[in-house]
Amino acid sequence: MLPEASLSQWRQQGLLANLPDSWRQPLVRLALAWAALFLLTAQDWFDMAWQWWDSSTYNHILFIPAIIGWLVWIRREDVLKLTPQGWWPGLVVLGGALLGWLTGSIAGVNLVAQAGAVLAMPAAVLAILGPRVSAGLLFPLAYSVFLIPFGDELVPALQMITAKIVVVLVEWSGIPAEIDGVFINTPAGLFEVAEACSGVKFLIAMIALGVLICNVCFNSWKRRIGFMAAALALPVIANGVRAWGTIFIAQTQGVEFAAGFDHIFYGWVFFAVVIVLLLAMGWRYFDRAPEDPAIDPEAINASPLLAWFSRYSLSLNAVIAALFAIVLAVALWHSMAIRSAAPVADQVELPQIAGWELVDYTPQVAWEPRASGADHRLLGRYRSANGEEVDVFLALYSSQGEGREATAYGEGAFDHRTSWRWLEPGPSDAEAMGDYLLANGQVKRFARTSFRRGDLTTGSPARFKLAIMADKITLSPKPTIMLILSAEQRGGSNPEQAIASFEKAMGNRGAWMDRVARLR
Repeated sequence: MLPEASLSQWRQQGLLANLPDSWRQPLVRLALAWAALFLLTAQDWFDMAWQWWDSSTYNHILFIPAIIGWLVWIRREDVLKLTPQGWWPGLVVLGGALLGWLTGSIAGVNLVAQAGAVLAMPAAVLAILGPRVSAGLLFPLAYSVFLIPFGDELVPALQMITAKIVVVLVEWSGIPAEIDGVFINTPAGLFEVAEACSGVKFLIAMIALGVLICNVCFNSWKRRIGFMAAALALPVIANGVRAWGTIFIAQTQGVEFAAGFDHIFYGWVFFAVVIVLLLAMGWRYFDRAPEDPAIDPEAINASPLLAWFSRYSLSLNAVIAALFAIVLAVALWHSMAIRSAAPVADQVELPQIAGWELVDYTPQVAWEPRASGADHRLLGRYRSANGEEVDVFLALYSSQGEGREATAYGEGAFDHRTSWRWLEPGPSDAEAMGDYLLANGQVKRFARTSFRRGDLTTGSPARFKLAIMADKITLSPKPTIMLILSAEQRGGSNPEQAIASFEKAMGNRGAWMDRVARLR
């Protein structure tokens, strides 16, 4: 059925009866555009929805669509006083969002792909309804960024911050304690500030809540900034207090009682109290009355800046045609890019290195890095003449994408499914990222991870991902290599020194990786 026919039927049924004539066709076109964008990015929307439902870190996002709907609803009468118009610069913004989705999707960088999928929706509003209507809906459109499940990247830093807060509070309370990375040793036992204890889930939920309150309850930007500062600091400090409280209770009541108390009281009550405390602190400074209008349509219509922007208008039919052309082009580009893969050797092996010999791989605690989807994996142990031992893991990929991402969570040196735990960051440089791992609270391992793609050798996952996205978007497939040099700490051995000696014997890191992968 044609959009015009559908529009006529809706009019007869009264579904659009209360809308001004100037709004009816733009809203129909917007619905069609959103449907096309959803079909293009459907897999990412399904993946996000599953994360919202399945991960406790992102359960709060289940409320975000309703909040966005409410924010639009309370603005509806004033927004309808504005006149929609097709706006071609909005198509540029839409193209940028879809380019982000494209690069993230074909490179397997979920955060980038999901951000592009989400941001394409408000970009369509900008293109179809124009700058004035978008200004009226600015906050709900911007608030849609909280649909993106982000925050896992903050976990290691939050673990370290929480551990440091805990040690200060434990010592202040008279309990002797020693800290080793994210592990805290006390008379009651060894405690770990695990990923689940980092406080990231509460922090990102508080950020979303804080931004909403700043818009709804404040007019003054100084007060908004002050409230957001409290919304950022309070959950971090509260999480440190929570972890300290668990350790403090364990000293007198036992570890099992403390763990149960932590799950019930701190999990369900403590952070509710923190939210109430934050609201109580800000309540007296609220300077926006509930009956105050959310936007001023007269000011928006009179704005010289928006008037200047509005000069770049385009007919609605031309906008929707261009939008569908962009969607089709991106879909075809995506189809070609995900099929691209570089040729790799049929067989690779660890080479001999001067001054070092290959020996049996016998770790104290089983350790094997994870490299899902790699075409080849090598794992072996080298021993030097003076007894230093270094474990070498190399993974070779013909491409990077969904299910075969070298930098994805749980990939690389730290496999969270095993008995190994991330301890703390180790010495790093431009070509390698260092991490300390701990198994069973006793066995320590130092690992240095490098990524190789083309002429780039880096220890930075972010830089590596950018290189992948650049290659994928230009349909230039290149093999990818992940190298992990690792050493156990035994007795008085120095794993950092052992790896440094091995790296010196290797020579140029990138050239060595290429030779092992038979790329040169």
